[in-house]
Amino acid sequence: MLTLYQSHSREWLFCLFLLLALAGCARDATPQKLAGATMGTTWHVTYIAGATAPGVESVQAGIEAQLEQVNLSMSTYRPDSEISRFNALGSGRVFTASAEFVAVLQAALDIGQHSEGAYDVTVAPLVDLWGFGPAGTVTVPPSPQAIAQVMAGIGQQAIELDIGTRQVRKDKALSVDFSSLAKGYAVDRVAQWLLSQGIDRFMVEVGGEMRLSGLSGRGDGWRIAIEEPDISGRTIATTVTMSDTALATSGDYRNYFESNGRRYSHSIDPRTGYPVEHDLVSVTVAHPSCMIADAWATALTVLGAERAMAVAQEQGLAVYFIRRVNDGFEQSHTPLFSRYLGEQQ
Repeated sequence: MLTLYQSHSREWLFCLFLLLALAGCARDATPQKLAGATMGTTWHVTYIAGATAPGVESVQAGIEAQLEQVNLSMSTYRPDSEISRFNALGSGRVFTASAEFVAVLQAALDIGQHSEGAYDVTVAPLVDLWGFGPAGTVTVPPSPQAIAQVMAGIGQQAIELDIGTRQVRKDKALSVDFSSLAKGYAVDRVAQWLLSQGIDRFMVEVGGEMRLSGLSGRGDGWRIAIEEPDISGRTIATTVTMSDTALATSGDYRNYFESNGRRYSHSIDPRTGYPVEHDLVSVTVAHPSCMIADAWATALTVLGAERAMAVAQEQGLAVYFIRRVNDGFEQSHTPLFSRYLGEQQ
C-alpha cells in the first residue's frame, strides 16, 4: 500500500457517493470501474471509454503511476520523498523544489493568507500533539505549556517561496505537511492524465475527494451524496448533480476524543493551538481544482459558520455548510453552490 499519511479527517464523509454515482450507469454507456489503495486510503475511478482510449490494464497502470509520483514528492512517511528532504533541511537553507511541489505549496500558502490564518501548512506538529497524527492517539489534552512550545515551531509566514526559480527557504526549523490538499492534488493529477488519454467522461475519487468530467454512464450529470454528519449512522443530507468540477468535504464529527466530559475535535486551529469548538460540522466545497477544494474545506471548517460563509463569498467559492443546531442539523450554502442543488435549494 502506498502511504502518504494516516487518514484522520475525511475518510468517511463520502462513503455514500458510490451508491448514487454508480447506480444505474448502464443506459447510455457501460462504465469501467477501477480501484486501489494509496495515501493510507483508497481510490476509485469510473470512466466511459471512447474509441481511442487505452485498454483497462493500461489505464489502471497509468493511474497508479500518477499516484506513485505524488507519493514520491509528498509522502512524509518516505524518507526519500521530496517533502521529507525539505523538512529535514535546516533553517536558512535553500531548497530547489519540483514544479509539482511548488504548485501545491503555493496553493497552501495562498489559502493560508486568504483564510485569516485558519489554514496553515505547517500545523502538523500541533495535530500530532493532540493525538490526531501519526504519533498516535492521546486520552487527555496537552498542557498549555506544551501547546505554546509547539506553536513556536509553526507558522507559514516563515516560508519564503520564489516561484520563478522554484526555490524554497524557511526562516526557522519547521516542517510542512500536505495531508490537507495532497489527496485533492492526486485527484487532479489523475484527472489530467485521463484527459490526456482521450478519456473525458469520468469520476476520480481519492479518500472521498473527487473530480467529475463529462456525462455519467446514464448520459446526465454525476450524482453525488453529501453525508449527514451524524455519528450514529450514515444518512444523506442532500444530493448534488454536477460535471466538470471537483468536490471535497471536511468534517469534525467522526474523529475526536473526550476527556472529563469535553469533546476535542481533530480540526485544530493553527491560530490558537486548540481544537475548534464551534457548531460547524461539515463543509463541502465545489471548485474546478480538487486540490483547492480540499484545502478550502479544511480552512472553512476551522473558521466556523459565520466567518466561513463570509470568507467563502469574499473568495467566490461554491460551498455547502452543515452546522449542529440543538439535536439536529441546519444546512446553508453560498449562492454559487445553488447550481448543483437544482430543485432542492
